[in-house]
Amino acid sequence: MIPLLTRYGSRLAAVLVLALGAVIAVYAINDTPAEEDANHPSQAAAEQQAEAEAMYEEVRFQHVNYIRETAGADVTTKADAVADYAVDKAQGLNDAEQAAEEAKEAEEAAEEEAAANSNPTSVDIPSSCDEFSGNKATGCALTLDHGFDLEQFACLELLWDRESGWNEKAANGIGAYGIPQALPGSKMATEGDDWETNPVTQINWGLGYIEGRYGEPCSAWAASEEQGWY
Repeated sequence: MIPLLTRYGSRLAAVLVLALGAVIAVYAINDTPAEEDANHPSQAAAEQQAEAEAMYEEVRFQHVNYIRETAGADVTTKADAVADYAVDKAQGLNDAEQAAEEAKEAEEAAEEEAAANSNPTSVDIPSSCDEFSGNKATGCALTLDHGFDLEQFACLELLWDRESGWNEKAANGIGAYGIPQALPGSKMATEGDDWETNPVTQINWGLGYIEGRYGEPCSAWAASEEQGWY
């Protein structure tokens, strides 16, 4: 290993000696070495290269500063814009969700109100009420649904025969209306908004009224027999 390094070292030394001899020869030949060096094309090229590098460094420095200064502002602006967009987007989503929720609640409320304010126009008639037809058959079925027996319905039949003839559109001069002759007829709206035309709504309201005031249809019939109204 050492002989190999020695050989390479000898060759390197020889090259350096030859190069140094050439430099000395050039200086020996030229009478004005300083002036020649200054005017040599390579020297001019080196100076131009140095000036170009200096200008590049200055431009690069200014560019970096510009990027640093403007980039901060741009990032802030973009960050603000992104933040504003996020807020608007979130608000928009919240508004949409709230609107959807309100629409759903309104729809459910409307369905509940519709269910509360409308009744079927007919009911299943049990066999025990087969002898009746029309509104009386409906009245018989609903009387049983309210927990009364057929004896109580017999009283109710007599009562409403007198009041309206079981006509759902019956009206008198003082404002009583419908099968039970509610006074005023609009009272039956508590049972359903179809109170003017639906016998089921009217009968349910009338049975509720009788239960609340008299307890049962036969007591209501007795009051009507005694005083002419119930």
